[in-house]
Amino acid sequence: MHSFLAVFQRELRAYFVSPMAWVILTFFLVIQGIIISLIVGFLADPRAPADVTPFNYFFSSFFFWFTQLFITPVITMRLISEERRSGTIESLMTGPVTENQVVLAKFLSAMVFYAFLWLPTLFYPVLVGRYTDIDWGPLASGYLGTLGIGSVALAAGMLGSSFTKNQIVAAVSSFGILMLLFAVPWADGLLQGETISDVLGYLNWLDHMDEFSRGIVDSRRLVYYLTTTALFLFFTGRALEAKKWK
Repeated sequence: MHSFLAVFQRELRAYFVSPMAWVILTFFLVIQGIIISLIVGFLADPRAPADVTPFNYFFSSFFFWFTQLFITPVITMRLISEERRSGTIESLMTGPVTENQVVLAKFLSAMVFYAFLWLPTLFYPVLVGRYTDIDWGPLASGYLGTLGIGSVALAAGMLGSSFTKNQIVAAVSSFGILMLLFAVPWADGLLQGETISDVLGYLNWLDHMDEFSRGIVDSRRLVYYLTTTALFLFFTGRALEAKKWK
């Protein structure tokens, strides 16, 4: 446990002392600020739907998915690839810590930083709530869905980072994995069968966030996030184990 915590603390410290981390945070908050301002401006139009809140759009807009698909690979690209490039992976893996502990510690540090990015956006509903009523239930479920999809994206990013010593290649690999996950449901029109359609619908991230933004928390979605995250972390651990003997 001590070794696990040491790896976790080292990775978490690396996020907050790195200039890149603060560049990511600034870029992220600028994008989110633009999103919420555009949404509020749109809904202020008398012709806008009366039964839609700003945060129904906030969790399903193009910019929301842009940040998910581009920011998460940047967060994870250095986690293992940098260890390989610098040669510290050998000393780390020969210490009193297993591959799975290393993977989990790095993943949890990325998850904490990811949650930290979203934390300032809680100011937006507080601000909007001064001028209109906010339904806090759908808002909370929207953030729950955001964390769920984020966990899958970060785990996929760690797998991408385990393939290479180059951080840019790691980010591109992670982005490719995420695009596959994001695009799989669109194969519905190419494949036939009710069962296939149901499965692809279950994997559709857009449907996930649409439901969460409306306050619908489906346990099947949560199971999907947990199992898919665990699967990616398992594969990452196996990749580390395979490289250990080379």
